[in-house]
Amino acid sequence: MDIEMSRRNKKPRLLLDSEKQKLEEFVDSIHYSARLATTPPFRLLAESPMLTGYMTRYSDNEYEYRHVQLPKPMLKKIPTEYFDHSKGTLKLLWEEEWRGLGITQVRLPPPTRKNNSKKTRC
Repeated sequence: MDIEMSRRNKKPRLLLDSEKQKLEEFVDSIHYSARLATTPPFRLLAESPMLTGYMTRYSDNEYEYRHVQLPKPMLKKIPTEYFDHSKGTLKLLWEEEWRGLGITQVRLPPPTRKNNSKKTRC
């Protein structure tokens, strides 16, 4: 699968501290979709019960893909350089860019107590 390089910035455009501050309030509202890869060339990489409902990862031979949904108010505060105006969507982001927005690879549920003894992650 070839990445259309015109759909991403030539090099990562890092957020300024002031831009990061505007986006921080939305980080907990980012939704990590549970989408399954059902068609080639994608293959399911991980389907851990721990991650069910948080995010499913799939890939081709070169890239790993993740689906996330950002809150609409957050989109208004993302720099315009992150958008592909010809398609009306965000560009394909470099890792440094999506991490700067607060998107993570794995979203685990909050710690819970089991058997009233020690904290664990579900």
